[in-house]
Amino acid sequence: MLDIPSRVRVHVETLLAAQNNMGVCDAFQQYAPVWKPDAMNAPHPPKVAGIDPTVPTPAHTVASASAVSGAPSVPGAAAVPAPHAPAPGALLQDRLAGWVSDLTTLHELTERLSRTSTLDAALHELLRAGAALVGARRGLAVLEPADGLGPRTTLGLGLGRADLGHLETVPRGALPYDTRGGAEILHPDLFAEDGLDPRHREVAARLGYSASYALPLATESAGRLGAAVWLYDQPAEPHERRRHLAGLYARHATEHLARLLEVERTRARVAAITDGLLPARLPRVPGVQLAARHHTGPCGGGDWYDALPLPDAALGLSVGSVTGRGPSAVAAMGRLRASLRAYAVMEGEDPVAVLSDLELLLRLTEPARSATALFAYCEPALRKITLAGAGHSPPLLTGERRTEFAETSVSAPLGMLACWEAPSAEVQAEAGETVLLYTDGLLHRTGDPADRAFARLHAAAASVPRALRHDPGAVADHVLRTVLPDGPDRPDAAGGTEDVVLLAARFD
Repeated sequence: MLDIPSRVRVHVETLLAAQNNMGVCDAFQQYAPVWKPDAMNAPHPPKVAGIDPTVPTPAHTVASASAVSGAPSVPGAAAVPAPHAPAPGALLQDRLAGWVSDLTTLHELTERLSRTSTLDAALHELLRAGAALVGARRGLAVLEPADGLGPRTTLGLGLGRADLGHLETVPRGALPYDTRGGAEILHPDLFAEDGLDPRHREVAARLGYSASYALPLATESAGRLGAAVWLYDQPAEPHERRRHLAGLYARHATEHLARLLEVERTRARVAAITDGLLPARLPRVPGVQLAARHHTGPCGGGDWYDALPLPDAALGLSVGSVTGRGPSAVAAMGRLRASLRAYAVMEGEDPVAVLSDLELLLRLTEPARSATALFAYCEPALRKITLAGAGHSPPLLTGERRTEFAETSVSAPLGMLACWEAPSAEVQAEAGETVLLYTDGLLHRTGDPADRAFARLHAAAASVPRALRHDPGAVADHVLRTVLPDGPDRPDAAGGTEDVVLLAARFD
């Protein structure tokens, strides 16, 4: 931070007036002079997205009093200021104005960075802002945490996937950046350097860059996370002031990336635990084909699905959701699913008894938690399904001749009443029809009210192409793409934190 005395008052009329109608960076570019080529060893400074990316010198920089007056001193004569000489203290005021301008620029850029919530978005913002600070057009960021826990990724600004692939062929020691070092790396003129690696020279010529400036993404608290490098089309060297601003910004970006990295790792761990508690593969039962799709929310939820072979060539299908989020909900889901499997083996032909026992267990062992569940006892040879639901959405039956929701009794979720009980329902499927079991997360991710979400799901199932209906996995994928066109992992404001479960069973 710059040490500016609190008694010093800075009057920056141009900057303050410009801020009323535009951003700080835009005000700099419109009202402040641009550096001359000798301050930046590039004959034609590049541009970023049509905007001059330079960070100009302070708009109020003036020459010294002696340089402006240009008159020789007369011995014994009183010093008479030149007509355009600055007032006393003007030079200090001008320097302070430049410092305030720099701090305002950093504040605006770091504020944009702080609004990013994913690693990819933060890295893209880092490259974009850094390019504006150092006057470059292209760049790339390499994330390689020193602890080896990952994730490892490389993102480019103005560089395609093929361009990044070419850079990866350069020997690690000859790259224009170093993810293991702790200092900036400057190559003002790559092709004029002695000892440049031949492969690096070849790649630079292919990609069309002649200079580079790299900064490490490392701080004492965050450790070494990687590096960012910006590429110039012509020989160039960032001014010292530019490098100072870029270094301050990179240190702040590293701290932000470290926080996002920890969040990303936590989400990955929760997702791995959740996947480990769910079936690794679905059973093969004659007369029915199965497919499942599961997407864990960013906070980790308690949604589950299961398919269990039962005696007499029967099949038990279940989906459900435990209230709450995070590791505790995931653990409760695992306990509840394991208990349901045991009850299904003992009395699976009676779905009501299975859910009644599950409700009693939940009420005795976890009285503060509730859950929704649906259990179906399937007889593939007869294409008959007997099911019971506890506060759960009804299954959807779809085929070439019909697409309709199965009629089930309305009941409360498990753990909501002193004693749960509801009548079961029977569904008779036809050959080639698919039964879709799903959790409420699929409906909530749409962001629509319940009636519109059900209508969207119905329309998606009815629109499955005939050529895909023989494959339950293709049916499930089509339904997900249609109901959630932006993907099941989008951060929707209504339900972006919930799990999505879809279990499809096609009867031969």
